[in-house]
Amino acid sequence: MDKKSHDHGGRGVAPVRDVCRRLLLWLSAILGLALLPQPALAHITQGPIGGFAGGFAHPLTGLDHFLAMFAVGVWGAQMGGRSVWALPVAFPLVMTVGGVAGMAGLVLPYVEIGIALSILVLGLAIACKWRPVEIVPLALIAIFALCHGYAHGVELPSAADPAAYAAGFVLATGMIHLIGIAVGLLLGKPLHGWLARGLGGVIAAGGVFYLIA
Repeated sequence: MDKKSHDHGGRGVAPVRDVCRRLLLWLSAILGLALLPQPALAHITQGPIGGFAGGFAHPLTGLDHFLAMFAVGVWGAQMGGRSVWALPVAFPLVMTVGGVAGMAGLVLPYVEIGIALSILVLGLAIACKWRPVEIVPLALIAIFALCHGYAHGVELPSAADPAAYAAGFVLATGMIHLIGIAVGLLLGKPLHGWLARGLGGVIAAGGVFYLIA
């Protein structure tokens, strides 16, 4: 391919990346506004929930949580470097903080919207192959993990063994992150990464579904 063709291809990709970047920043701003003090929307499972087995099974059976945690691993693998481990480590740590807040009865507004936006934003980040400075993905992951953790923290007091439930949930979360990393690394090279980006689009579509459902 000659230089002229290469430059033309570069000009074609750049506007797409700019649009993706602006869209992601816009959605992040929406998330921040959604988390302003308002009546909380609890993501509460009706009826009693079990101990370790219930906590372990919940992320695997709750598609909204699974998609977000899976996307964290895929995005980290796509960005490479420290992000491969930094994002999957940050998520469960901050999720624990959110869980404690939920158990303490603190009010976190629009948790359901935050969970749906986490799927949408993470999916778009993968689809657009977004590589912001390191603090940006960590901040987004922290906000999303807070929403997911809070939702389950609200549920914990009804568990037969809250500590065991939390342990099972965190373990399953780590496992889903590892699966996401493996898939991200596997799909990151073929077809110049377009398989991973297509997967991000599917994840983002799931976020749209949960936003309008």
